[in-house]
Amino acid sequence: MSRFIALWALVGLLGVGAAACGDDDEQTTSTSKAAPEPVAQIDPVSGRDTQVMLDQGFVEALGTLKLTPAPVGDGQITKAGVARFPITGGSVTYYEPGTVAPFVQGELDHDGSGLSLTGGGKTVELTDFEVDPGKSVLTGKVTVDGKVAAESAPLFFLDGRTLKPLETGANGTAILEGTTVKLKQEAADLLNQTFGTDALKAGFVIGIAKITVNTA
Repeated sequence: MSRFIALWALVGLLGVGAAACGDDDEQTTSTSKAAPEPVAQIDPVSGRDTQVMLDQGFVEALGTLKLTPAPVGDGQITKAGVARFPITGGSVTYYEPGTVAPFVQGELDHDGSGLSLTGGGKTVELTDFEVDPGKSVLTGKVTVDGKVAAESAPLFFLDGRTLKPLETGANGTAILEGTTVKLKQEAADLLNQTFGTDALKAGFVIGIAKITVNTA
């Protein structure tokens, strides 16, 4: 199987958005038929990284709420407002659309990095991100003031309708850019409760994602 074909599994990973998602009934694969063979499979996924250009509206909202963002672990936030999280592993399987729902399955891991928000004497850390391509959801571990609030909570929705075409980068990489990262209701509720506000809502735009992966 060519590596080029396999890359389209990653296109689905951050690009399927609502197209690969549906009602729970739609995402249940029938057990009455033999499972189809995947078109492509990447196992394991080797990084480079996922970057998010933080939306100016999100940055301004943090300022209004007097919340200070900071990187955690191997994460980085540049002066230009780009949050970077190294890819540490995972696997992706891609099926012919229509044969299995969801047709992109697997995960993309970012262990040992994340983002913190500090304000009002409290600190929330969102770490160990995991992308679920079938649900277009990013989950992560949540800690509040050093205590685990959730081992794996839905944090962000990945809206792939804004994804740009696949690009080839330097040093044997492929680049997928344009997915809109939006706040999930569960994350909004937790942050609002922790920081004593009601300003954060589901669908609030966090930024635009750019993922760079090794192809060699």
